[in-house]
Amino acid sequence: MKQKILIVEDQFIEANNLQMILERAGHRVCTIAQSVHEAWGVVEQERPTLVLIDIYLKGKLTGIDLARGLKEQNIPFVYLSANSHKTVLDEAKATQPYGFLVKPFREKDVLVTLDIAHYLHENSLESRLRHEPGLQDQLTRLLPTRKNDAAEKDIDSPISLGIVGNSKALRHVWNHVRVVAPSDTSVLILGESGTGKERIAEAIHQFSPRRTKPLVKVNCAALPATLIESELFGHAKGAFTGASEKRIGKFEQADGGTIFLDEVGEIPLELQAKLLRVLQEKEIEPLGGKAPIKINIRIITATNRNLEKALADGRFRIDLYYRLNVFPIVVPPLRERKEDIPDLVRHFVQYYSRKLGRPLSGVTDEVMKQLLHYSWPGNIRELENLMERSALLSQGTVIEDCILPQQSKKENIDDSRSMQTLEENEREHILAALQRARGKVFGEGGAAELLGMNVSTLNARIRKLGIEKKTHWD
Repeated sequence: MKQKILIVEDQFIEANNLQMILERAGHRVCTIAQSVHEAWGVVEQERPTLVLIDIYLKGKLTGIDLARGLKEQNIPFVYLSANSHKTVLDEAKATQPYGFLVKPFREKDVLVTLDIAHYLHENSLESRLRHEPGLQDQLTRLLPTRKNDAAEKDIDSPISLGIVGNSKALRHVWNHVRVVAPSDTSVLILGESGTGKERIAEAIHQFSPRRTKPLVKVNCAALPATLIESELFGHAKGAFTGASEKRIGKFEQADGGTIFLDEVGEIPLELQAKLLRVLQEKEIEPLGGKAPIKINIRIITATNRNLEKALADGRFRIDLYYRLNVFPIVVPPLRERKEDIPDLVRHFVQYYSRKLGRPLSGVTDEVMKQLLHYSWPGNIRELENLMERSALLSQGTVIEDCILPQQSKKENIDDSRSMQTLEENEREHILAALQRARGKVFGEGGAAELLGMNVSTLNARIRKLGIEKKTHWD
């Protein structure tokens, strides 16, 4: 879709470079404005279909001031530069832009961002995708990287991939999966631990043209800092002490397919430059290797951390963040989609009935009431673990009892927890689990079991959050 675009940028070289990218792609550039005052004159006269705005401009007014006015006039906009200062970033995000582009501009990033911005603005995805089956054909024309063979799969059946529920929040997520799956666009999946981010990554891969190729999953939080580079990029024989043979890294294993980097915020700062190179140049350089290796992969990442805080603290590269965050998908916590709990309970009861070879038909009304009133800090993973334990302990065909963790006032989601950061919530929840398990991390009744987490992942989070293991727990 060719657009009429206004560039608002006071640096001539960058603005000129952007104009050439857009015009080569067939878009019409109204002009290049250097200030908010100049931009408003063009907006009133030309009425552009999209505005690209630098945050810092000549004069007293900023690009954020211009964005607020554009929003009132229903003109879509994308920010051209991103600031790592948290206050500025929060202020920019509050204007609800259709994306961010980081300098220096890369042609593919620019054009994909424009396509997504136009589509989201013009087609009201959340409502139309549910009611217009032919809309996927429109998307085929819009995103040139889409392959028609992706439509051969039943993209309307999330339950086929273990994604259960019909809440508005989940449908919103699924609509975005439908949009982004057929392209090679980078996706950042955001959400708390246990919300099902890995399932969403699997769905994106399954409904993409790459689905016959590997989907390689990497839990970055579970990898020791000393091994993560070798694990991701591989190494040559003799690259370091103990490297007795050549190792193929995860990126090379995923060649032709998709790599899913879970907890990408745990990648050390010094390795982020290498990940950026993969995104930009589509090549890797193994440790001790003699030459770069070209790879053809799609990158999907996920995190339960506040990456914007990491940006502000200098712990995450801003250029990497915005190249990963071309198409963000936010997976809601279970407490925000409680209407899905009955469906999830039925799903897990049926699953463990088959797995355990026991005729279980469901739960009592009282148990369901308890489940609906619980806040689920561990989300779907916590619910699944609870249903497995309840199925094991059940004496009949109906689950009549379930043992829910005790909730303190501090754990009240509607009050104090909503005022805490995700990291603070996570630290508090892990501490509560350790307290309940009397310091025991693994094994039956351990904190890992209570939280529904892998032991190595929990130990990594304990180290990352600076939680001290006590000799005695009260």
